Amino acid sequence: MSIPTPHISAKKEQIAKTVLMPGDPLRAKFIAENFLKNAVLVNGVRNMLGYTGIYKDTPVTLMGSGMGMPSIGIYSYELYNFYDVENIIRIGSIGALQENLKLKDIIVAVGSCTDSNYAENFGLPGTFAPICSPILYETAVLCAKENNIEVKCGNVLSSDCFYGENAKQKNLLWKDMGVLGIEMESAALYMNAAKSGRNALCICSVSDNIITGEELNSTEREQSFVNMMTLALEITAKL
Repeated sequence: MSIPTPHISAKKEQIAKTVLMPGDPLRAKFIAENFLKNAVLVNGVRNMLGYTGIYKDTPVTLMGSGMGMPSIGIYSYELYNFYDVENIIRIGSIGALQENLKLKDIIVAVGSCTDSNYAENFGLPGTFAPICSPILYETAVLCAKENNIEVKCGNVLSSDCFYGENAKQKNLLWKDMGVLGIEMESAALYMNAAKSGRNALCICSVSDNIITGEELNSTEREQSFVNMMTLALEITAKL
């Protein structure tokens, strides 16, 4: 496939080696306008906004991934395989599954359980366990300590379903296995990174607690996850 792709209109040189990917393209816009120098819009196809700018002398691209594994699967595949992106850091929202997790707490997804059959695309003769890239995980922990940002590290569930039958009972089963929360993208991102020989990490802020019922509104989810945004940018500056 040639560049531009059907989903990304940027020229190859307009995409940085590290891409931060919120699910919401408006969060990409917010971060670009408030954290980057000389941010330029490099993608607007399907309103999946992408910006490239500078953070602490380091080029970085912010681009939305959309919701769900099929969507981030498309964008991450094209970025890794056609734009030669080396690192993708998902910066998204997550529904907490543990009572001790509070709104806006940051979860670093070391591993990503899934109820999806996305791995079937790779024809593997067994069950693949999607995990983050060690170099990005180590850098995330270091940056969190240096910036006094508290993070929770562990397993998450990457689900295909936002609404589902018997969701409450199923969520409790994952909770009992120590899974920290539910989101919808990390497993596909980790698999694409593994197949491409590139790096991936998922950092999420708690937008709601599925167990306690606490939740943030849509504007808060778009603009209030400042610690997560800062952490991801600080990781980028060290790569």
